[in-house]
Amino acid sequence: MRPPATVLWIATGLMVLSACAPSATTSEAALSSPGPALAAPPIPDPRIGLRAGLFDAGEATWNLQVLSSTPPPSEFIGSINTDLAFTGNYAIQGSFSGFQVWDISDPSQPSLDRGFVCPAAQSDVSVYRHLLFVSGEDFGGRLDCGTQGVRERISPERFRGIRIFDISDILNPKYVGNVQTCRGSHTHSVLVDPRDADNVYVYVSGSAPVRPAEELVGCSDRPPGEDANSALFRIEVIKVPLARPEQAAIVNSPRIFGDLVAPPEHGMSPADISRIERAREEGIFVVEIGSDPYFLPPRFVDPLLDSIAQASGRPAPTAADSSALRETLPAIIAEIVGHYDTPTTGPTQCHDITLYPAIGLGGGACEGYGFLIDIRDPVNPKRLTAVADSNFAYWHSATFNNEGTTILFSDEWGGGMGAKCRASDPKEWGADAIFTIDDREMEFRSYYKLPAPQTPQEACVAHNGSLIPIPGRDVMVQAWYQGGISVLDFTDPARPQEIAFFDRGPVDSTRVTMAGSWSAYWFNGVIVSSEIVRGLDILELLPSALLSQNEIDAARSVKLDYFNAQAQQRFIWPPSFALARAHVDQLERAYGLDSDRIASVRRDLAAAESVSGAARREALMELTARLEEEAARARNPTRVRVVAGTVRSLANATR
Repeated sequence: MRPPATVLWIATGLMVLSACAPSATTSEAALSSPGPALAAPPIPDPRIGLRAGLFDAGEATWNLQVLSSTPPPSEFIGSINTDLAFTGNYAIQGSFSGFQVWDISDPSQPSLDRGFVCPAAQSDVSVYRHLLFVSGEDFGGRLDCGTQGVRERISPERFRGIRIFDISDILNPKYVGNVQTCRGSHTHSVLVDPRDADNVYVYVSGSAPVRPAEELVGCSDRPPGEDANSALFRIEVIKVPLARPEQAAIVNSPRIFGDLVAPPEHGMSPADISRIERAREEGIFVVEIGSDPYFLPPRFVDPLLDSIAQASGRPAPTAADSSALRETLPAIIAEIVGHYDTPTTGPTQCHDITLYPAIGLGGGACEGYGFLIDIRDPVNPKRLTAVADSNFAYWHSATFNNEGTTILFSDEWGGGMGAKCRASDPKEWGADAIFTIDDREMEFRSYYKLPAPQTPQEACVAHNGSLIPIPGRDVMVQAWYQGGISVLDFTDPARPQEIAFFDRGPVDSTRVTMAGSWSAYWFNGVIVSSEIVRGLDILELLPSALLSQNEIDAARSVKLDYFNAQAQQRFIWPPSFALARAHVDQLERAYGLDSDRIASVRRDLAAAESVSGAARREALMELTARLEEEAARARNPTRVRVVAGTVRSLANATR
C-alpha cells in the first residue's frame, strides 16, 4: 500500500512549480454541431490519436454534445481545479487557489460570477442551504486566505481543516469560521440528518501527516496502542449549527479502521517497471518510498540542485552537485513524508466517504479497503463490513445506485499523476469495482475500466462521478482525468457498459502532466466537468439506441436544490408522460411486449396527452387496467407492471 501523502505533496510541488500557457477562447470544436448518435461505439475509436494541446487539443464525442468549454479566469490559471458542488443556478468549482462561482443557468454560456482566492490543497467543496464548506490540508494554507503561504514548521497562521463560508449572498461569500483538524481535510462529506433540522454534519477525511501538538493541542501521530488520542485510524465528525456556523466543532473522532490487516497489493505493472528502469538509465532522479519507486521530473529536482550550487558559490549545478543530491534525496523525501515502512495494519484514514442518508449507509473508499458504514446515528458512524482486492491500489471514491442495492468503488492507481490507461495496463487495475449489497454485506460482481487506451503521456485513472437519474436504470457519468468522461450503465452489475463519452488529446504529447476531468457530475439536466487546467466543461446527453430521448427527458424532470456528489440524495421522478414513455422504451428494449402492443401503448399515451382533465384521467386508468391485466402473460411481467404503475401515478396526478 502506498503512502497517500507522498503522491499528494509531490504532485502539489510539481504543479506549483510548473508554468501554464495563457488562456484561450472556447474552441470551435466544442461548439460544433454533434454528429449522429450511435448505438455502438465507433470503430476505430476516435479517442485514439487525438491531437495534443492545452486549449486546442483534438476532441472526440459519442452520444454527448459539448455545450460550452470555458477557460479559467486569469487568477486561477496555473492552479489545479478540483471538485464541484451545486446550488440553485450555480456550480462552485474548487481550486488549489480557492474556489470559483459559475452561473450555469445558460449552460451554453456559463459566466464566472465570483472568483474567491483562498489557497489550499485541495479545496474540495460542498454546499448546504446558505453554507459552503471547503477542505484544506496542505502546510501552506493560511487562516486569512493569504497567498504568501506559511513556511514555519509551527505557526498559528496555518489552516488545515474545514473552512466555512456563508453564501447567503453567493456573489459575496463571507468567511465565517473554520474547524482545524490534526491531519487537515483532503476531502469531506456533508450529512443531512432528516431528524435534525438545526444542524448539519461534516465527515472529514484527512490524509496528510499529523501536525505537531505545539501547533494544534491534542494532535499525536503515535499508534493508538501508545496514545489513545492518536490522530491516526480515525475520521472526524463536525457538527455545524445552521444558525451559528461559527460554533462548528468536532463532536466525535470515530475509529472505524480497527482490526484490519494490510491489504493485498498487485505491485507495479511491466510498463511502469520498464519506465523506472529507463529513467534510471537516463539519469533521472528516482526515489524509493516504501516498496515503490517514484521518478522526479526536473521541475521538482532543479530547485534542489540550484540550492546546492548556490550554497557552494557556483552559478549553476555541476555533476558533483547531482551526485550530492542523489545521496541526500532519501533524507529529503523522508523529511517530507516521514520514514515509511511497509505497513502491517490496514488504512489509517479514508480518501472519500459517500453518505446516503435515505438508506442509512455510507460507502467508504479507504485507501486499501472499501467500507460499508452505518450512518443512522450521524455522530457515531460504525463500520459494517470491509472488502479488499489485490487488483485495487487505492480505493478512492464510492457511488451507490438509487435503490442502495449496488455500490461502485473507484481505484486511483497512480494517485492521479500516472498514465494508467495504457493499452498494456491490466483492465482490472485503475478501474471501478462494482458490488451488490445484500443484508448489509457486499458481493463483488465486476470491474469497469475506460475501454479506450490512452497514451503514456496522459494521466488517466478512474476518478469522481455521479448517478444520472435515468428511471429504471443505473447510469453514471465519471471523470477519468485525461481519459476524459465516460457514461456507463451498470444496471446489470455483472456487465457494465459504456454508452457515451467525451475526450480530449493530451495537454503535452512529450510528457505526463496533471490535466483532464477531475470530476463530472449530472445536475438538473446537464453534465458539468471540472477540467483540471482547462476550466469548466458543460455537456448534455444525446439520444441513441442505448438511451432514448424519453429517458433523457425523464431524467431532466428530476430537479435538485443543491448537489454534493459525496452526499447522495434519493432521486424521485414526478409523474409525467416522459417518465411513462421512458419505461415503455425500456419495455421495448427488454422485449417485454411484442412490437404491435408497444406501438399501441404509445398511441394510447399520445391520445391521453392530447386531452385534459377527467378525459385524460379516464384514458390513463383504462390503459393502466389493460397493462395490469396482460402483465401476467407478458415476456417481462416486472417491466410491464412498472409501466402500469407509472401510468396509474400519472392518472392520479391529473386534475
